[in-house]
Amino acid sequence: MTTYLRLWTEMFRLCWRKRPGMTALVLLLQLVNTAAFAVVGLALKALVDEMSSGGGVDVAALTVAAFGAALAFALDWTIGELAAVLTVHLVDSVGLTGVEPEILGICAGLDGIDHLERAEFLDRVTAVRGQGWAVVESAWSVLLSVLVVVRLLVTVAVLASAAVWLLLLVPGAAVQLWLDARGKRRVIATEVAVAGDVRLQRALFRLLTEPASVKEIQVAGVGDELRARQRAVWDGIVRARTSAWMTAGIWSSAGWLLFAVSYTVGLGLTVARGGSAGAVVLAVTLGAQLRTVLESALRSSTAAAESRRVLEPFRWLRRYAAEQRRRHGSGQAPPEKLRDGITLDRVSFRYHGGVAPAVHEVSVTLPAGSVVAVVGEYGSGKTTLVKLLAKMYEPTSGAIRVDGADLGDLDTAQWRLAMSAAFQDFGRYETTLAEAVGLGDITAPETARQAAIEAADANGLVDQLPDGPGTLLGTRFGGRGLSEGQWQKVALARACMRTSPLLFVLDEPTASLDAPSEHLIFQRYMRRAGEIAATSGGITLIVSHRFSTVADADLILVLEDGRLIESGSHQELLEHGGTYADLYGLQATAYALGNEGTLPAM
Repeated sequence: MTTYLRLWTEMFRLCWRKRPGMTALVLLLQLVNTAAFAVVGLALKALVDEMSSGGGVDVAALTVAAFGAALAFALDWTIGELAAVLTVHLVDSVGLTGVEPEILGICAGLDGIDHLERAEFLDRVTAVRGQGWAVVESAWSVLLSVLVVVRLLVTVAVLASAAVWLLLLVPGAAVQLWLDARGKRRVIATEVAVAGDVRLQRALFRLLTEPASVKEIQVAGVGDELRARQRAVWDGIVRARTSAWMTAGIWSSAGWLLFAVSYTVGLGLTVARGGSAGAVVLAVTLGAQLRTVLESALRSSTAAAESRRVLEPFRWLRRYAAEQRRRHGSGQAPPEKLRDGITLDRVSFRYHGGVAPAVHEVSVTLPAGSVVAVVGEYGSGKTTLVKLLAKMYEPTSGAIRVDGADLGDLDTAQWRLAMSAAFQDFGRYETTLAEAVGLGDITAPETARQAAIEAADANGLVDQLPDGPGTLLGTRFGGRGLSEGQWQKVALARACMRTSPLLFVLDEPTASLDAPSEHLIFQRYMRRAGEIAATSGGITLIVSHRFSTVADADLILVLEDGRLIESGSHQELLEHGGTYADLYGLQATAYALGNEGTLPAM
């Protein structure tokens, strides 16, 4: 509870910082509305008692009572509606501008990407996705619950002053709240239980609506099967939720029935015991008002209880992020220039839930200023090795050292700023071409962007676009659609934005390009590697399955099943006569026959 109180206090402070005027107004309206309804009953009681008194009617008192009742009723209804509308607006705006960025920051701001591949993390993200408003609303729901309790206490005091039998309404209301809360706990537990299925349903929906997957689905003719699976998962979610809400409804209905009985009995005893006409009117008025108060209490308590559906995952994500930041710390800055290079000392890595290690006991030194190529069959660990060097993952065992300093001790953000990369699974940013390239280094001038486009041999692409670099890319928002090879050129240009990185990674950089484009780009990248070596001592790391692109590398690493089985220059490996020589010979023969399609998968 202490943790929740701190979180709710933080949310109120966030509201005050983001929208101070509206926060103050909502608080004022809620406080005024807390007392306004009680005045309605008291004014009506005074009005009826004055009219039914045996003596003469006091016109002045009658007028004051009537005016007070009308004003209180108008204020109660108007302020309540206005407060509700403003609260919703406040909660939405603060949730969108204050909480949602924090959730996105946890997803994208932590070291590495390991957390984005863990089911327990993704389940929590699914639960809080688009729910920033609910985190903020939880604080206001608690405040409203407290104010509703105050309204209930005022109601009890007024009822007791009119007729003691009317206090029978109070235990009926208390039991109703308890029964309703019991039902809502079932709803909360169900939402947590189906979070994984909700994520699966959304994934199947994306498969059936995104062009990249739909074309394969149509060719394979499995659309009906996937739709059936998506429907089955969704039906299971609906059944679980329906069962939970039915249970909650049964408990709530039982509570309302009990309240109705207590209300009827209390009102009957008040009349039977000779209560005044004003007391009866007060009972009827506050009885109806009490129902409204209870409904408000139920909404507030329900919202507060249901907020745990979001608050628990939100708090889990915060704890996870805090633990990761404590574990990694700020770290030291990487060197401005590489002098020795990067050394891998018995580096191993196993994916979360994996059986065999993806990288196993790899030991090698990548000399400063060198061009290093990594080759091997699919699944041999090439891309995993690249991601370890980029600090996307931490080695399960062993160490990676940069000029003698452990990579794990270097500040991750600064290390990322000291490198550049075009990954095999590159991003397709549906913005303008200029922005999609400029994301590689947002601090660089426009001239650097043009140079990067030339380095990636993407000038031809720019010439084809109707608005040049200002053309919106991608069809999702009405832009220009690109081929896979064109998207890859954009990614390569983005990777060239930083001119003096310590590590320049090209993971299958030309997999989607034709042979002439590939040859031209690699000529340019070899020149670029020389420039990088001269300015920063940086290492150019190339992952490729085409041996013609790696023959000029200073060092070639051959991986197999996550192990480094051979290393050396192109000529050394050919003379060694091992795996590299065999595969190079197969590819050379295939190229000579003009049938690249028969090349072994690498």
